[in-house]
Amino acid sequence: MNDSNPARRPRRIVLGLTGGIAAYKSAELTRLLVKDGIEVNVVMTAGAREFITPTTMQALSGKPVLTELWESGAQNAMGHIELSRQANMIVVAPASANFIAKLAHGIADDLLSTLCLARDCPLLVAPAMNRQMWGNAASQRNIAQLKADGVRILGPGSGDQACGEVGDGRMLEAAEIFEAIIASGQPQLLAAKRVLITAGPTFEAIDPVRGITNLSSGKMGYAIAQACVDAGAEVTLVSGPTSLKPPSTTRILPVTTAAQMAAAVDDAVSECDIFIAVAAVADYTPAVAHTSKLKKSEARMSIELKPTVDILQRVAARDKPPFSVGFAAETDDVSGNAEAKRKRKKVPLIIANRAQDALGSDENEVTLLDDAGAHPLPRMPKSELARTLIREIAERLPRMPEQRPASRLVRAR
Repeated sequence: MNDSNPARRPRRIVLGLTGGIAAYKSAELTRLLVKDGIEVNVVMTAGAREFITPTTMQALSGKPVLTELWESGAQNAMGHIELSRQANMIVVAPASANFIAKLAHGIADDLLSTLCLARDCPLLVAPAMNRQMWGNAASQRNIAQLKADGVRILGPGSGDQACGEVGDGRMLEAAEIFEAIIASGQPQLLAAKRVLITAGPTFEAIDPVRGITNLSSGKMGYAIAQACVDAGAEVTLVSGPTSLKPPSTTRILPVTTAAQMAAAVDDAVSECDIFIAVAAVADYTPAVAHTSKLKKSEARMSIELKPTVDILQRVAARDKPPFSVGFAAETDDVSGNAEAKRKRKKVPLIIANRAQDALGSDENEVTLLDDAGAHPLPRMPKSELARTLIREIAERLPRMPEQRPASRLVRAR
Protein backbone atom coordinates (compact mmCIF):
# COMPACT_ATOMS: atom_id res chain seq x y z
CA MET A 1 0.00 0.00 0.00
CA ASN A 2 2.77 2.41 -0.79
CA ASP A 3 1.76 5.64 -2.48
CA SER A 4 4.03 6.83 -5.27
CA ASN A 5 4.19 10.32 -3.71
CA PRO A 6 5.54 9.59 -0.21
CA ALA A 7 6.20 13.27 0.52
CA ARG A 8 2.45 13.82 0.65
CA ARG A 9 1.82 11.08 3.21
CA PRO A 10 1.52 11.78 6.95
CA ARG A 11 4.79 10.90 8.66
CA ARG A 12 3.86 11.48 12.31
CA ILE A 13 0.46 10.69 13.78
CA VAL A 14 -1.00 10.99 17.24
CA LEU A 15 -3.39 8.05 17.61
CA GLY A 16 -5.91 8.61 20.39
CA LEU A 17 -7.87 5.76 21.97
CA THR A 18 -10.98 6.31 24.08
CA GLY A 19 -13.11 3.82 25.99
CA GLY A 20 -14.78 1.18 23.85
CA ILE A 21 -14.47 -2.46 22.86
CA ALA A 22 -13.43 -1.29 19.37
CA ALA A 23 -10.06 -0.36 20.89
CA TYR A 24 -8.83 -3.79 19.81
CA LYS A 25 -9.03 -2.59 16.19
CA SER A 26 -6.62 0.21 17.04
CA ALA A 27 -3.91 -2.35 17.67
CA GLU A 28 -4.17 -3.51 14.04
CA LEU A 29 -4.38 0.10 12.85
CA THR A 30 -1.14 0.88 14.69
CA ARG A 31 0.52 -2.13 13.07
CA LEU A 32 -0.54 -0.98 9.59
CA LEU A 33 0.68 2.57 10.18
CA VAL A 34 4.06 1.51 11.55
CA LYS A 35 4.49 -1.01 8.73
CA ASP A 36 3.93 1.87 6.29
CA GLY A 37 6.73 3.87 7.90
CA ILE A 38 4.52 6.27 9.85
CA GLU A 39 5.61 7.29 13.36
CA VAL A 40 2.76 6.70 15.80
CA ASN A 41 2.45 8.30 19.23
CA VAL A 42 -0.38 6.59 21.10
CA VAL A 43 -2.42 8.53 23.65
CA MET A 44 -4.95 6.62 25.76
CA THR A 45 -7.74 7.87 27.99
CA ALA A 46 -8.55 6.18 31.28
CA GLY A 47 -11.53 4.51 29.61
CA ALA A 48 -9.37 3.10 26.80
CA ARG A 49 -7.08 1.44 29.35
CA GLU A 50 -10.05 -0.61 30.56
CA PHE A 51 -10.20 -2.35 27.17
CA ILE A 52 -6.59 -2.65 25.97
CA THR A 53 -3.32 -2.19 27.81
CA PRO A 54 -0.72 0.52 27.18
CA THR A 55 1.86 -2.28 27.04
CA THR A 56 0.18 -3.73 23.95
CA MET A 57 0.08 -0.38 22.19
CA GLN A 58 3.68 0.40 23.16
CA ALA A 59 4.85 -2.92 21.72
CA LEU A 60 3.09 -2.20 18.44
CA SER A 61 4.05 1.47 18.12
CA GLY A 62 7.59 1.16 19.46
CA LYS A 63 7.05 4.28 21.55
CA PRO A 64 5.95 4.98 25.13
CA VAL A 65 2.19 5.30 25.43
CA LEU A 66 1.02 8.60 26.88
CA THR A 67 -1.86 8.68 29.32
CA GLU A 68 -1.58 11.66 31.67
CA LEU A 69 -1.81 15.36 30.95
CA TRP A 70 1.33 16.25 32.92
CA GLU A 71 3.38 13.25 31.82
CA SER A 72 3.28 13.75 28.07
CA GLY A 73 6.85 12.63 27.43
CA ALA A 74 8.18 16.02 26.39
CA GLN A 75 11.07 17.87 27.93
CA ASN A 76 9.02 20.84 29.07
CA ALA A 77 5.86 21.43 31.06
CA MET A 78 3.90 22.23 27.91
CA GLY A 79 4.50 18.82 26.40
CA HIS A 80 0.85 18.37 25.50
CA ILE A 81 1.15 21.37 23.18
CA GLU A 82 4.48 20.20 21.77
CA LEU A 83 3.15 16.74 20.95
CA SER A 84 0.35 18.18 18.82
CA ARG A 85 2.81 20.51 17.07
CA GLN A 86 5.02 17.58 16.04
CA ALA A 87 2.14 15.62 14.49
CA ASN A 88 0.95 15.80 10.89
CA MET A 89 -2.42 14.50 12.03
CA ILE A 90 -4.40 13.42 15.09
CA VAL A 91 -6.62 10.36 14.71
CA VAL A 92 -9.06 9.34 17.45
CA ALA A 93 -10.12 5.71 16.98
CA PRO A 94 -12.25 4.65 18.69
CA ALA A 95 -14.00 7.91 19.55
CA SER A 96 -16.72 7.35 22.16
CA ALA A 97 -19.92 9.38 22.37
CA ASN A 98 -18.53 11.05 25.48
CA PHE A 99 -15.29 12.07 23.79
CA ILE A 100 -17.11 13.35 20.71
CA ALA A 101 -19.23 15.53 23.02
CA LYS A 102 -16.03 16.90 24.58
CA LEU A 103 -14.62 17.80 21.17
CA ALA A 104 -17.85 19.46 20.08
CA HIS A 105 -17.94 21.66 23.19
CA GLY A 106 -14.23 22.41 23.51
CA ILE A 107 -13.69 20.54 26.77
CA ALA A 108 -10.04 19.75 27.56
CA ASP A 109 -9.91 17.75 30.80
CA ASP A 110 -7.35 15.07 29.91
CA LEU A 111 -4.31 14.67 27.67
CA LEU A 112 -6.13 13.54 24.52
CA SER A 113 -8.86 16.19 24.61
CA THR A 114 -6.23 18.85 25.32
CA LEU A 115 -4.13 17.72 22.36
CA CYS A 116 -7.16 17.91 20.10
CA LEU A 117 -8.02 21.41 21.27
CA ALA A 118 -4.43 22.65 21.01
CA ARG A 119 -3.69 21.16 17.60
CA ASP A 120 -2.76 22.95 14.39
CA CYS A 121 -3.04 19.80 12.25
CA PRO A 122 -5.99 17.85 10.79
CA LEU A 123 -8.19 15.84 13.16
CA LEU A 124 -9.84 12.58 12.07
CA VAL A 125 -12.42 10.91 14.30
CA ALA A 126 -13.72 7.33 14.00
CA PRO A 127 -16.92 7.04 16.10
CA ALA A 128 -17.67 3.80 17.94
CA MET A 129 -20.81 3.40 20.02
CA ASN A 130 -24.12 1.63 20.43
CA ARG A 131 -26.59 2.23 17.59
CA GLN A 132 -29.02 4.12 19.85
CA MET A 133 -26.24 6.34 21.17
CA TRP A 134 -25.19 7.09 17.60
CA GLY A 135 -28.75 7.88 16.56
CA ASN A 136 -29.44 10.08 19.57
CA ALA A 137 -30.16 13.69 18.65
CA ALA A 138 -27.39 14.93 20.94
CA SER A 139 -24.78 12.73 19.25
CA GLN A 140 -25.92 13.84 15.81
CA ARG A 141 -25.72 17.51 16.85
CA ASN A 142 -22.19 16.92 18.11
CA ILE A 143 -21.15 15.19 14.88
CA ALA A 144 -22.65 18.02 12.83
CA GLN A 145 -20.69 20.53 14.92
CA LEU A 146 -17.43 18.65 14.40
CA LYS A 147 -17.99 18.54 10.65
CA ALA A 148 -18.71 22.28 10.67
CA ASP A 149 -15.44 22.75 12.58
CA GLY A 150 -13.53 20.93 9.84
CA VAL A 151 -13.08 17.63 11.64
CA ARG A 152 -13.21 14.62 9.30
CA ILE A 153 -15.58 11.89 10.50
CA LEU A 154 -14.65 8.33 9.47
CA GLY A 155 -17.77 6.18 9.41
CA PRO A 156 -19.25 4.73 11.44
CA GLY A 157 -20.05 1.43 9.82
CA SER A 158 -23.05 -0.77 10.38
CA GLY A 159 -23.22 -4.34 11.67
CA ASP A 160 -23.10 -6.53 14.75
CA GLN A 161 -22.25 -4.67 17.94
CA ALA A 162 -20.70 -5.87 21.18
CA CYS A 163 -24.00 -5.27 22.99
CA GLY A 164 -25.66 -7.85 20.75
CA GLU A 165 -27.60 -5.32 18.69
CA VAL A 166 -27.19 -4.60 14.98
CA GLY A 167 -27.04 -1.18 13.36
CA ASP A 168 -25.01 1.98 12.80
CA GLY A 169 -22.26 2.96 15.22
CA ARG A 170 -19.71 0.22 14.63
CA MET A 171 -16.17 1.56 14.19
CA LEU A 172 -14.69 1.10 10.72
CA GLU A 173 -12.18 -1.69 10.28
CA ALA A 174 -8.50 -0.90 10.74
CA ALA A 175 -7.75 -1.20 7.01
CA GLU A 176 -10.55 1.27 6.18
CA ILE A 177 -9.22 3.82 8.67
CA PHE A 178 -5.69 3.31 7.37
CA GLU A 179 -6.83 4.04 3.82
CA ALA A 180 -8.67 7.16 5.02
CA ILE A 181 -5.52 8.39 6.76
CA ILE A 182 -3.44 7.91 3.62
CA ALA A 183 -6.14 9.50 1.46
CA SER A 184 -6.41 12.56 3.70
CA GLY A 185 -2.91 13.56 2.68
CA GLN A 186 -3.77 13.66 -0.99
CA PRO A 187 -3.52 17.01 -2.82
CA GLN A 188 -6.79 18.57 -3.94
CA LEU A 189 -6.07 18.10 -7.64
CA LEU A 190 -9.75 18.03 -8.61
CA ALA A 191 -11.07 20.75 -6.31
CA ALA A 192 -14.29 22.27 -7.70
CA LYS A 193 -14.40 19.67 -10.49
CA ARG A 194 -17.45 17.48 -11.10
CA VAL A 195 -16.70 13.91 -12.04
CA LEU A 196 -19.09 11.32 -13.45
CA ILE A 197 -17.95 7.71 -13.12
CA THR A 198 -19.44 4.41 -14.24
CA ALA A 199 -18.49 1.24 -12.34
CA GLY A 200 -19.27 -2.43 -12.00
CA PRO A 201 -20.92 -4.88 -14.38
CA THR A 202 -24.29 -4.72 -16.07
CA PHE A 203 -26.86 -7.54 -16.11
CA GLU A 204 -28.89 -8.20 -19.22
CA ALA A 205 -31.93 -10.39 -18.50
CA ILE A 206 -32.67 -13.45 -20.61
CA ASP A 207 -35.63 -14.40 -18.43
CA PRO A 208 -36.60 -13.65 -14.80
CA VAL A 209 -33.79 -15.81 -13.38
CA ARG A 210 -31.02 -15.79 -16.00
CA GLY A 211 -28.96 -13.12 -17.67
CA ILE A 212 -25.75 -12.03 -19.37
CA THR A 213 -23.16 -10.40 -17.12
CA ASN A 214 -19.41 -10.48 -16.47
CA LEU A 215 -16.83 -10.87 -13.70
CA SER A 216 -16.38 -7.18 -12.91
CA SER A 217 -16.45 -6.54 -9.15
CA GLY A 218 -16.64 -2.73 -9.41
CA LYS A 219 -13.52 -2.37 -7.24
CA MET A 220 -11.60 -0.25 -9.74
CA GLY A 221 -14.49 2.14 -10.36
CA TYR A 222 -15.22 2.52 -6.66
CA ALA A 223 -11.54 3.09 -5.91
CA ILE A 224 -11.46 5.84 -8.54
CA ALA A 225 -14.60 7.38 -7.04
CA GLN A 226 -12.90 7.43 -3.64
CA ALA A 227 -9.72 8.92 -5.11
CA CYS A 228 -11.76 11.65 -6.81
CA VAL A 229 -13.50 12.50 -3.54
CA ASP A 230 -10.13 12.59 -1.77
CA ALA A 231 -8.86 14.92 -4.51
CA GLY A 232 -11.69 17.38 -3.78
CA ALA A 233 -14.10 16.52 -6.60
CA GLU A 234 -17.89 16.35 -6.54
CA VAL A 235 -18.55 12.78 -7.64
CA THR A 236 -21.54 11.07 -9.21
CA LEU A 237 -21.17 7.29 -9.44
CA VAL A 238 -23.37 5.29 -11.81
CA SER A 239 -22.99 1.74 -10.56
CA GLY A 240 -24.05 -1.63 -11.84
CA PRO A 241 -24.81 -4.42 -9.33
CA THR A 242 -22.03 -4.71 -6.71
CA SER A 243 -21.74 -5.34 -2.99
CA LEU A 244 -19.33 -2.44 -2.48
CA LYS A 245 -19.90 0.59 -0.28
CA PRO A 246 -19.39 3.88 -2.15
CA PRO A 247 -17.63 6.91 -0.63
CA SER A 248 -20.02 8.66 1.75
CA THR A 249 -19.88 11.98 -0.13
CA THR A 250 -20.63 10.39 -3.49
CA ARG A 251 -23.94 10.70 -5.30
CA ILE A 252 -24.76 7.10 -6.18
CA LEU A 253 -27.06 6.13 -9.05
CA PRO A 254 -27.67 2.35 -8.98
CA VAL A 255 -28.53 0.67 -12.27
CA THR A 256 -28.77 -2.88 -13.59
CA THR A 257 -28.75 -2.92 -17.39
CA ALA A 258 -26.61 -1.22 -20.02
CA ALA A 259 -29.64 0.77 -21.16
CA GLN A 260 -30.24 2.01 -17.61
CA MET A 261 -26.59 2.98 -17.26
CA ALA A 262 -26.69 4.87 -20.56
CA ALA A 263 -29.83 6.73 -19.47
CA ALA A 264 -28.32 7.65 -16.09
CA VAL A 265 -25.16 8.95 -17.79
CA ASP A 266 -27.25 10.95 -20.28
CA ASP A 267 -29.10 12.62 -17.39
CA ALA A 268 -25.93 13.56 -15.49
CA VAL A 269 -23.24 14.16 -18.10
CA SER A 270 -24.18 17.74 -19.01
CA GLU A 271 -23.17 18.89 -15.54
CA CYS A 272 -19.82 17.12 -15.28
CA ASP A 273 -16.32 18.24 -16.17
CA ILE A 274 -14.75 14.78 -16.31
CA PHE A 275 -16.27 11.47 -17.38
CA ILE A 276 -14.50 8.22 -16.44
CA ALA A 277 -16.04 5.10 -17.96
CA VAL A 278 -14.79 2.26 -15.79
CA ALA A 279 -17.85 -0.01 -15.91
CA ALA A 280 -17.71 -3.31 -17.77
CA VAL A 281 -20.82 -2.67 -19.83
CA ALA A 282 -22.31 -5.57 -21.76
CA ASP A 283 -21.71 -5.17 -25.49
CA TYR A 284 -24.86 -7.13 -26.30
CA THR A 285 -28.26 -7.70 -24.71
CA PRO A 286 -30.97 -10.23 -25.57
CA ALA A 287 -33.31 -8.97 -28.28
CA VAL A 288 -36.19 -10.40 -26.22
CA ALA A 289 -36.28 -10.75 -22.43
CA HIS A 290 -38.71 -13.57 -21.67
CA THR A 291 -41.23 -12.89 -18.92
CA SER A 292 -41.32 -16.54 -17.81
CA LYS A 293 -38.46 -18.88 -16.99
CA LEU A 294 -37.24 -20.80 -20.01
CA LYS A 295 -37.59 -24.52 -19.39
CA LYS A 296 -34.67 -26.87 -19.96
CA SER A 297 -34.98 -29.44 -22.72
CA GLU A 298 -32.73 -31.64 -24.84
CA ALA A 299 -33.09 -29.27 -27.78
CA ARG A 300 -30.47 -26.67 -28.67
CA MET A 301 -31.37 -23.07 -27.92
CA SER A 302 -30.37 -19.87 -29.67
CA ILE A 303 -30.64 -16.41 -28.15
CA GLU A 304 -30.73 -13.44 -30.48
CA LEU A 305 -28.57 -10.58 -29.23
CA LYS A 306 -28.54 -6.93 -30.18
CA PRO A 307 -25.78 -4.38 -29.49
CA THR A 308 -26.07 -2.03 -26.53
CA VAL A 309 -25.36 1.70 -26.59
CA ASP A 310 -21.67 2.60 -26.55
CA ILE A 311 -21.81 4.98 -23.59
CA LEU A 312 -18.26 6.32 -23.82
CA GLN A 313 -18.46 6.97 -27.54
CA ARG A 314 -21.79 8.75 -27.15
CA VAL A 315 -20.43 11.00 -24.41
CA ALA A 316 -17.26 11.80 -26.38
CA ALA A 317 -19.36 12.69 -29.45
CA ARG A 318 -21.31 15.44 -27.65
CA ASP A 319 -20.97 19.01 -28.90
CA LYS A 320 -19.20 20.01 -25.70
CA PRO A 321 -17.99 16.77 -24.16
CA PRO A 322 -16.39 16.52 -20.74
CA PHE A 323 -12.80 15.33 -20.53
CA SER A 324 -13.51 11.66 -21.26
CA VAL A 325 -11.48 8.71 -20.03
CA GLY A 326 -12.16 5.11 -20.99
CA PHE A 327 -11.06 1.71 -19.72
CA ALA A 328 -10.24 -1.18 -22.04
CA ALA A 329 -10.11 -4.72 -20.67
CA GLU A 330 -8.44 -6.85 -23.34
CA THR A 331 -7.29 -10.48 -23.42
CA ASP A 332 -4.64 -10.12 -26.14
CA ASP A 333 -2.68 -7.33 -27.86
CA VAL A 334 -3.80 -5.11 -25.00
CA SER A 335 -2.18 -1.87 -26.11
CA GLY A 336 -2.99 -2.31 -29.79
CA ASN A 337 -6.66 -3.08 -29.26
CA ALA A 338 -7.01 -0.34 -26.65
CA GLU A 339 -5.39 2.28 -28.89
CA ALA A 340 -7.72 1.31 -31.72
CA LYS A 341 -10.65 1.77 -29.34
CA ARG A 342 -9.32 5.16 -28.24
CA LYS A 343 -9.10 6.42 -31.81
CA ARG A 344 -12.46 4.98 -32.78
CA LYS A 345 -14.21 6.58 -29.81
CA LYS A 346 -12.16 9.79 -30.08
CA VAL A 347 -11.25 10.09 -26.42
CA PRO A 348 -8.03 11.69 -25.12
CA LEU A 349 -7.14 8.88 -22.71
CA ILE A 350 -7.72 5.13 -22.52
CA ILE A 351 -6.55 3.00 -19.58
CA ALA A 352 -5.84 -0.55 -20.76
CA ASN A 353 -5.34 -3.77 -18.84
CA ARG A 354 -5.46 -7.53 -19.30
CA ALA A 355 -8.97 -8.61 -18.41
CA GLN A 356 -7.91 -11.95 -16.96
CA ASP A 357 -5.52 -10.21 -14.52
CA ALA A 358 -7.85 -7.47 -13.30
CA LEU A 359 -11.48 -8.58 -13.08
CA GLY A 360 -12.37 -9.21 -9.44
CA SER A 361 -8.79 -8.68 -8.25
CA ASP A 362 -7.62 -6.23 -5.59
CA GLU A 363 -4.67 -5.26 -7.80
CA ASN A 364 -4.25 -4.10 -11.37
CA GLU A 365 -1.54 -3.30 -13.90
CA VAL A 366 -2.44 -0.82 -16.60
CA THR A 367 -1.07 1.10 -19.56
CA LEU A 368 -2.19 4.65 -20.28
CA LEU A 369 -2.69 5.47 -23.96
CA ASP A 370 -2.95 9.03 -25.25
CA ASP A 371 -1.75 11.12 -28.17
CA ALA A 372 1.81 10.93 -26.83
CA GLY A 373 1.87 7.12 -26.86
CA ALA A 374 1.79 4.32 -24.31
CA HIS A 375 2.66 4.86 -20.64
CA PRO A 376 2.79 1.61 -18.62
CA LEU A 377 2.33 1.60 -14.85
CA PRO A 378 3.49 -1.20 -12.54
CA ARG A 379 1.07 -3.57 -10.81
CA MET A 380 -0.27 -2.11 -7.57
CA PRO A 381 -3.34 -2.21 -5.29
CA LYS A 382 -6.38 -0.67 -6.95
CA SER A 383 -6.70 1.98 -4.23
CA GLU A 384 -3.14 3.15 -4.93
CA LEU A 385 -3.62 2.86 -8.68
CA ALA A 386 -6.73 5.02 -8.47
CA ARG A 387 -4.79 7.82 -6.81
CA THR A 388 -2.06 7.51 -9.44
CA LEU A 389 -4.63 7.67 -12.25
CA ILE A 390 -6.23 10.79 -10.77
CA ARG A 391 -2.84 12.50 -10.84
CA GLU A 392 -2.39 11.44 -14.47
CA ILE A 393 -5.86 12.71 -15.39
CA ALA A 394 -5.31 16.00 -13.53
CA GLU A 395 -2.12 16.61 -15.52
CA ARG A 396 -4.13 16.42 -18.75
CA LEU A 397 -6.99 18.68 -17.65
CA PRO A 398 -5.71 21.98 -19.17
CA ARG A 399 -6.96 20.61 -22.48
CA MET A 400 -10.52 20.25 -21.21
CA PRO A 401 -13.35 22.68 -22.14
CA GLU A 402 -14.07 25.71 -20.01
CA GLN A 403 -15.78 25.23 -16.63
CA ARG A 404 -19.53 24.67 -16.84
CA PRO A 405 -22.13 26.54 -14.79
CA ALA A 406 -22.54 25.65 -11.13
CA SER A 407 -23.92 22.20 -10.52
CA ARG A 408 -27.60 21.67 -9.79
CA LEU A 409 -27.03 18.10 -8.60
CA VAL A 410 -28.18 17.21 -5.10
CA ARG A 411 -25.88 14.84 -3.30
CA ALA A 412 -27.40 11.67 -1.91
CA ARG A 413 -25.97 9.43 0.79
